Amino acid sequence: MEISTATWTVGKQRLTTAAGSVVGNRYRDNYDVLHLDDTRPLAVVADGMGDGPGSRAAGRTAVEVFVRQAVAAHGAGALRAAVAAVQQAVREAGRGLPGLTGCTLTAFVGDPAADDSSAWLVQLGDSRAYRLRDGLLELLTVDHTAAWLGLLNGWFTPESPEGRAARYRLTRYAGHPDVPEPDLLNVGLRPGDLFLLCTDGISDQVSYERLAELLAAATNLAAAVEALLGDSLLIGDDNATAALVRVG
Repeated sequence: MEISTATWTVGKQRLTTAAGSVVGNRYRDNYDVLHLDDTRPLAVVADGMGDGPGSRAAGRTAVEVFVRQAVAAHGAGALRAAVAAVQQAVREAGRGLPGLTGCTLTAFVGDPAADDSSAWLVQLGDSRAYRLRDGLLELLTVDHTAAWLGLLNGWFTPESPEGRAARYRLTRYAGHPDVPEPDLLNVGLRPGDLFLLCTDGISDQVSYERLAELLAAATNLAAAVEALLGDSLLIGDDNATAALVRVG
């Protein structure tokens, strides 16, 4: 598997990154899309919905448009505008294609010219962003799915037929006809922080305990990404994408 790496600066912090993606055992093609910028602090993961031409078009379009828009996207308003452009582009890309054209979008966006050491997380769908800080692995994003709502409100259990079916019903995604806005989270960057952006091929197929173990032991980010992707192939069969960002 091919692992990409980069080094960035945000405020006074130096960030090192590594990322990769694998097809998995279910599909012939990879409907995940990964972008790790080599010049600015920007990492993006997207996961196409389904395995048809709409899935492929959505992921590629969403990432291409977001990366282009993110050049000048500093602050919450600019990031919302970037995702609005993504929504429009994905909707247009889906015209005439059979089936659903949609995908998730999760991004880590830093401003290299910022005075403070912080970054934005952009969330649309059920890909995820985690942070390991002081030995605690936390999920920083919310899954935009009917399953997330149902579990929080006690409508069903995760292993019930209703819970399993609701896992695949996204309430927000790129290409949604109602053009929903993303969640935006501004996070401080402390030396030692380790962020993980991943599609559900990682979060659904690699347990929380295993994620915490691999990230806590990650002295080499490229090797850690290889281990995450390798575990996804052993445990599950979905496309899997992971990007790690270390501060300090």
